[in-house]
Amino acid sequence: MSKRAHARGSVLVPSGNYTCVRSLGERGIHTVMASEHDDTPAASSRFCDELVRIPAPKDDLVAYKDALVGIAARPDVKTVIPTRPEDGYVFSKYRDEFERYVDLVVPDFETLRRVHDRKLLYEAAVEAGVPMPRTRLFSEIESFDEPSIIKPRYNVVAGEYVDGYDPHEYDIVKSVHHVRPGDRPDRDEIFAEMKHDPIVQDYVPTEDKFMFAALYDHGEPLATFQHLQIRGNSYTGGGGVYRTSVYDPELESVARKLLGHIEWHGLACIEYLKDAETGEFKLIEINPRMWQSLPSTVRAGADFPYYYWLQATGQKHRIEPGYELGVGTHYLWGELGYVMSVRRDDSPLVERPSFLKTVWEVASSIYREPRFDLARLDDPVPFARYVHHALFNRGDDEGAEESTADHDRGGDESEEPRTGITLTPGLNFRGR
Repeated sequence: MSKRAHARGSVLVPSGNYTCVRSLGERGIHTVMASEHDDTPAASSRFCDELVRIPAPKDDLVAYKDALVGIAARPDVKTVIPTRPEDGYVFSKYRDEFERYVDLVVPDFETLRRVHDRKLLYEAAVEAGVPMPRTRLFSEIESFDEPSIIKPRYNVVAGEYVDGYDPHEYDIVKSVHHVRPGDRPDRDEIFAEMKHDPIVQDYVPTEDKFMFAALYDHGEPLATFQHLQIRGNSYTGGGGVYRTSVYDPELESVARKLLGHIEWHGLACIEYLKDAETGEFKLIEINPRMWQSLPSTVRAGADFPYYYWLQATGQKHRIEPGYELGVGTHYLWGELGYVMSVRRDDSPLVERPSFLKTVWEVASSIYREPRFDLARLDDPVPFARYVHHALFNRGDDEGAEESTADHDRGGDESEEPRTGITLTPGLNFRGR
C-alpha cells in the first residue's frame, strides 16, 4: 500500500473517475479504483494507488454489488463513492450489506425510488410547490395536443421498479422522442423500446440549461454548486462540454425547497431548464451520484469528492462550502465533438451554425479559459491514454471518467450506453 493508506484510510471509487481519484489522492487518502477494465485511463494517474478488477454491472448487477462489498470489507476502506448510474440503486438497495463494513452517504431506498421514478418525482415537486414540466404516463395519453417529450419513467429500469427484471438485471434507457401536436407515435414500438410504460412531459421552451449539485445531511445542505451549460457535445444539444460556475438565488431556493421537502440525504445532481416564456427554473431529473461535469465543479473550488469523504467519515464539520464564480472549464474531446457536429449532425429543430464561426468560438473560449477536465500538466498520462481510448476503443463505455458515450447521450452524467434520440420536426428545441 502507498504511504497515503497509513495516514487517512482508503476510499473505493467504483469506476474510472479521474476527478474523484485526484481529489482524494491529493488529500493524502489512499485511492482504490474498481473497474471491469484493466486499462481504464484514470488508473494511470499518479493519484491512483490500486486498481481492482470487478464484474461489469451491465453483465450482472448482483455480482457487481458483491465485488464492491468484498472490497469494502477490507479494514482500510472507509467509504465508497457513488459514481455510476447503477451505484445509487445498488448502494441504497443493499445499504445494510455495505454498512456492515463502511459508512455510506446515500438515501434510503424509498426516498431513492421517489427520485428515480420521474412520475413520483413530479408528484413530490407539486407537493413542494416547485416547477416541473407536467408528467404523465404514456399509457394515459390518448392524443397529443401540445408539444411533448416521451422519455423513460425510471433512471434505472430494474426489478424493484419494473416487473420482469430479476436482481441481476437492469437497463438504463435513454431514448427520447419529441412529439408535435397531432402526432401519433407507434405505441407498440415505444413500449418495446422503453421496456416499460414511459412518461410524457410537456415540452419546455428553453432559455438556458443549468445544473445544481449538492451534498445533503438528512434534509440539510452541507454544500451546493451551480453551473450554466454554454456548449453541449453537439450544436443540437447534449451533455455539457463547456460550462461556467454561476450562482442564482432563485435556482438555489427552488432546489433547496425540493430537497428539503423529500428530506434528501447524500449527493444530488439536478438538471434544470430555464423556461424561456416564464423564466422559471423547471426540474428535469435528479441523479444521486457524482456527475459528468464534476471536474468543472472541483476546478471552481467545490471539492465534492472530499466533502463526501468528510461526511462519510464523521467529519462533516470540516466541510467549507463555497466556490469561485465565472470559472469556465472545457471537456476537450467534447469540444472537438461539438465542432464536428456542425459537419456531421443534422436537426430539423436547430439551425446549423457556421463551421468557421464555430471553430473560432471554441478556439477563442479555450484561449480565454484554458482549464480542462482531464488535461493536467502535473498528471498528463490519464489524458493521453484517454485520447488513445477515444480514438481506438470507441466501443468501450468506461474508457475514462467521461466516456464518449456520456456526451453522446445528452443530459446528465457517467457511464451509460449509447441510445437513439428521435427528433420530430416542428419544435424549437434547445439545450436538452
